[in-house]
Amino acid sequence: MTEARGPADREGDAHVRYTPGAPCWVSLMVHGLAATEEFYGTLFGWEFRPGPQQLGPYVRALLDGREVAGIGQLPPDRHLPVAWTPYLASDDVDRTADTIRLCGGTVGVGPLDAEDAGRLAICSDPSGAVFGVWQAAAHQGIGIAGLPGTPAWHELLTFESERVAKFYGSVFGHEHEAVVSADIDHVTLHLDGRPVAGVHGVGTSLPRDRGPHWLTYFEVADVDEALRHVAGLGGHVLKPAAESARGHVATVTDPAGARFALIQSRAAAEAELPERSCDRYDGGCSGR
Repeated sequence: MTEARGPADREGDAHVRYTPGAPCWVSLMVHGLAATEEFYGTLFGWEFRPGPQQLGPYVRALLDGREVAGIGQLPPDRHLPVAWTPYLASDDVDRTADTIRLCGGTVGVGPLDAEDAGRLAICSDPSGAVFGVWQAAAHQGIGIAGLPGTPAWHELLTFESERVAKFYGSVFGHEHEAVVSADIDHVTLHLDGRPVAGVHGVGTSLPRDRGPHWLTYFEVADVDEALRHVAGLGGHVLKPAAESARGHVATVTDPAGARFALIQSRAAAEAELPERSCDRYDGGCSGR
């Protein structure tokens, strides 16, 4: 999935950066910030600290002292779907925003500065799926990977994969690897030969209340146990645990309706180190 600092890296290392086009951050905008902190803090063991005030009430979630996600408060009059949004890295968010428009996407917010953390834009692809673009400054992005409670993968659920995959390739330089099957419409997006995200065409199976959307997978030590916690905390199980190419996976919602997946990945189970380096992930992080 995405990439993160390795065991030898240190918090705040300015030389660690994400390859442009790689998922580098994930955020959630909600109406009840305190209740959301309680849910994810209990489920994943996250702690929270304030983020850029320019984004309104906003906190960054930390695991073992390193940032893994952001959660912000929606204005009371904004009745938007509550959803996890992945951010793709860019060296120049203004130029990327221009390219998104030229390729048939939409720029809904920004580009704008988030204090000294970086510069961002909120966009949607031609199918309507929302994603972010992040140009790092002081805040590089996700700072830890491979542990329970960290983002592990991002999958775009859309009507059909080919057209949308071409959009991301044109904007971010992703290479494509399609599944050769009459029954499965799936493309894996690659950077530098390594997978960073997936595009899954599901046709009319898309939820009517959501449409095309990105789904973030979070690593857990035990999917079945995590599902019990989700239910006990007021969340809901949409798809029970099942085996997939990447591991044991289930799809759930938090109490506010935000969809996400839980994954007990094979890579995590086989890892010898408690925290994996960039190369153990299928991303494009470089620590130089």
